[in-house]
Amino acid sequence: MELNLGTMANVSRGTSLKLEQYLSLLKKWNTVINLVSPKTLDDAVKRHFLDSAQLVDLMPEDAGTLVDLGSGGGFPGLVIAILSAETRPNLKVTLVESDQRKASFLRTVLRETEISGTVLSKRIMDVEPLQADILTARALAPLLELCQFADHHLMSTGVALFPKGKNWGKEVEDARAEWQFRYTAHTSKTDADAVVLEIRDLAHD
Repeated sequence: MELNLGTMANVSRGTSLKLEQYLSLLKKWNTVINLVSPKTLDDAVKRHFLDSAQLVDLMPEDAGTLVDLGSGGGFPGLVIAILSAETRPNLKVTLVESDQRKASFLRTVLRETEISGTVLSKRIMDVEPLQADILTARALAPLLELCQFADHHLMSTGVALFPKGKNWGKEVEDARAEWQFRYTAHTSKTDADAVVLEIRDLAHD
């Protein structure tokens, strides 16, 4: 199966092959460990790959480090790492995943696709502050909890990119009861009811 990322990213044939390799490994491993919901595998290109790829266009061009929290099956962090390998070769990607089996999957994909990246198999708050320029997390926790993680791992000048579903407005409201931040809600390219929240200038209230 050939992945078609359309206009979301300028994808070379080599990068496309690596994404195909990733998809193949995802389907193989998902029969043993629950990386993604099995019912989403038939539409994995849109539901997981394209949904993750859209974050690349929102990343600051001068960013040097990206940290993906609760990486699970690698979305969005692993997709970003593969897409950035050619266009942003100096971007250092770290995937944080406490589940040892999922961490093994992430390391396998990095090795098989020959993509540079670091996998930390620890709990998010047990990892020393990573001082990320970009912080990502998908389907991990409510924004209120993500703010705590961001406070720990995101540089003061950094940006957090969090894909959120249709209830994102309520999550922003709840988070703002305890945190101060600027945000932009970018309409998702894969789901009209969803957004990618771009969070900056995070501070505890």
